[in-house]
Amino acid sequence: MSPAGNPLLDFSGLPRLAEIRPEHVSPAVDELLAQARAAVAAAESAAPTWGAFVAPLEDAHERLGRAWGQVSHLHGVMDTPPLRQAYNASLPKISQYWTELGQNLKLFAKYRELKGSPAYAGLTAARRRALDNALRDFKLSGAELDAAKKPRFAAIQEELAKLGAKFSENLLDATNDWTLVVEDERRLAGIPADVRQAAREAAQKDAKAGWKLTLHMPCYFPALQYAEDRALRETLYRASATRASEFGKPEWDNTSLITRILALRREAARLLGYASHAEVSLVPKMARSPAEVLSFLRDLARRARPFAEKDAAELRAFARKELGIEDLQSWDVAFASEKLRAKRYAFSDQELKQYFPEDVALAGLFRLIETIFGLRISEAKAPAWHQEVRFWEARDRDGALVGQFYTDLYARDTKRGGAWMDDAIGRRRKAAGIQTPVAYLNCNFSRPVGGKPALFSHDEVITLFHESGHGLHHLLTRAEDLAVSGLNGVEWDAVELPSQFMENFCWEWDVLTGMTRHVDTGAPLARALFDKMIAAKNFQSGLAMLRQVEFALFDMRLHAEFDPAGAHPLQDLLDEVRREVAVLVPPAWNRFQNSFSHIFAGGYAAGYYSYKWAEVLSADAYALFEETRALKGALNAEAGARFRDEVLAVGGTRPAAESFRAFRGRDPSIDALLRHSGMIPA
Repeated sequence: MSPAGNPLLDFSGLPRLAEIRPEHVSPAVDELLAQARAAVAAAESAAPTWGAFVAPLEDAHERLGRAWGQVSHLHGVMDTPPLRQAYNASLPKISQYWTELGQNLKLFAKYRELKGSPAYAGLTAARRRALDNALRDFKLSGAELDAAKKPRFAAIQEELAKLGAKFSENLLDATNDWTLVVEDERRLAGIPADVRQAAREAAQKDAKAGWKLTLHMPCYFPALQYAEDRALRETLYRASATRASEFGKPEWDNTSLITRILALRREAARLLGYASHAEVSLVPKMARSPAEVLSFLRDLARRARPFAEKDAAELRAFARKELGIEDLQSWDVAFASEKLRAKRYAFSDQELKQYFPEDVALAGLFRLIETIFGLRISEAKAPAWHQEVRFWEARDRDGALVGQFYTDLYARDTKRGGAWMDDAIGRRRKAAGIQTPVAYLNCNFSRPVGGKPALFSHDEVITLFHESGHGLHHLLTRAEDLAVSGLNGVEWDAVELPSQFMENFCWEWDVLTGMTRHVDTGAPLARALFDKMIAAKNFQSGLAMLRQVEFALFDMRLHAEFDPAGAHPLQDLLDEVRREVAVLVPPAWNRFQNSFSHIFAGGYAAGYYSYKWAEVLSADAYALFEETRALKGALNAEAGARFRDEVLAVGGTRPAAESFRAFRGRDPSIDALLRHSGMIPA
């Protein structure tokens, strides 16, 4: 099928996302795999130079990656039964190819030959880094395995890809399947008006009376946070906490998938000569060993625990005295916390939300990016996968195109949960010039209801800034080789540095004054309300830190120590971790692990710690802006240019530690993170 007939085979410009149909997937994948295998065959006998064998392989793999990336993206944001079937039919073919490639001894030898040749010294630093990474990845892909072991390793990789996709699909299906129609409006007391309106419209869409509640975050979390009806909160919490588990439909139960995933990861690691998947996972990361990560996490837990215990004691006392809740349960925590915050600081999240209409929030984000990074962002037009998607261009001050990106901000039934950035096109130099990068920014916020614009909570604004940080990392790279362009080649535990760095600006008066306007009155955020926000910034920060440490410790111990074939079930390990670090322990029937898609369907296996690891980097990087605030304000263009040059622009062309030192002038310190969290004095 020609590019004209199959949009997945057209690489002449932006992806033709509005035209892709399930029937396009298999023919495109087959064609591109054939081209890639032909490129591999040619490379095996080519001269050991960058131009003769690395560049042609990069061309073929970019085409394959871009096409499959479009399919994967649509699978994540517009999942329909026909597309899911097409995706799952081609997934094994894709997995098999990459495994074959990683085990190709002829190519491995060719890369080693280039590394050992005089030509290596003549390569740019970026290409030397790409070559070194490729040699490392060959080893991790089983290139050095005995011939008898390679088929088994390949079969494991193929099965893991299928299981990860199935885990994600089960979670989406279980989330979509659960609904609760409430006919008595009194049961919705306390729930914000815009959430009730959305629930009303959802019920009307289904031709039902009342209000339709779901487990999607724009409905679920505000209901948990504000609903006065305790039984309703418990119903919602139980439904969410048991998704994709033995308490629901058997066909969506992720329990057996988790066991199988862990067993396969363990087996693959041992085939490679490592004791655990955690050891394999850390090879391309900044952290050197599971022991180092565990020590880092336990140190954070030790520092946070006194604050978390104080937070929990205050919350229990408040719930007992003010709310009449004697036995604070998991479904009460968000509700009681919001009541306590509102009383202590005299404002609520819902009050604050009225100041962040979508266009005002986006304009404020773009103004910040334009000021500190020297860009101009404007809306443009491009075919997209849904009518709610918007498209943007980022240009330098001289008008040169830097990159483009899509924003898909609202939740819907066909989109997986959470928020994420993905790349559509990577930056690289081609014969015709520089190929500019393109990104997808995906969130799950509330859509407009009742004739008003979409309103974002401050937490959602933080999420928007976070994903924009990933997007900037992708768009502002100056690397010209795909393997180290943008996020490519960046150590996984440093990938969150730009995203978490951007979150800090959400607490700056200079930023918020330009990105707030009350949806009804048009008034900007009042300084008095901002001061209350700052006072409440570290409200329950001890509990929040222990929660993240709990997830990360569970993930690392799961992949470093746990034996899925052993006598003790996985739940025992999770309970043990909670006994070690948690202050608020969920009920025994909570099945958090069955929806922990970061580690079972994403790239964070034995890597969830990277959020806290990178937060040390991001807090210390942002401290430079704080140190110069008195003289230059929060919007310090000089510091922004330095961050762009030394962190964002270099991508994966050098180790992240070197990039941090180049920006900060020293190694990172944990003090800024502890100060930002209110755990040491400012």
